[in-house]
Amino acid sequence: MVTLAVGYVGPHSLAPMCGVSLAMLVIAGGGFYWLEPQVHSFADGLWLAFTTGATVGFGDIVPSTPASKVFAVFIVLLGYALLSLVTASIAALFVGEDEKLIRRELHADMRLLLREIGSLRAEIAELRRAPADPPVES
Repeated sequence: MVTLAVGYVGPHSLAPMCGVSLAMLVIAGGGFYWLEPQVHSFADGLWLAFTTGATVGFGDIVPSTPASKVFAVFIVLLGYALLSLVTASIAALFVGEDEKLIRRELHADMRLLLREIGSLRAEIAELRRAPADPPVES
């Protein structure tokens, strides 16, 4: 399961992950509207789905039937998973920016080193061509 989720985490997956979260919120809101007698509107179902999925649980609306309680357990687990994936995608976005900066600095350092190697090779070649000075006797 974790290896499957890792493929969906990254800076490119933030928008789709938010879309999936929104879709799951709407589906969960409909589920609570259908299962819970205390939920009198779809908006109340969305509110219960949000507070349950975010594990906030304000207590203004709570699951009261066995079916809605079981459904709430799945929504809590799904909320943990989706919140973790969205948070990981946001973190990957920041890490990706840092990696780009580090990569640019690394390439600049490599170009500088290559220029230095070239000048050292030229200096060595020049020294090889120059006649050797005779040793000075004292």
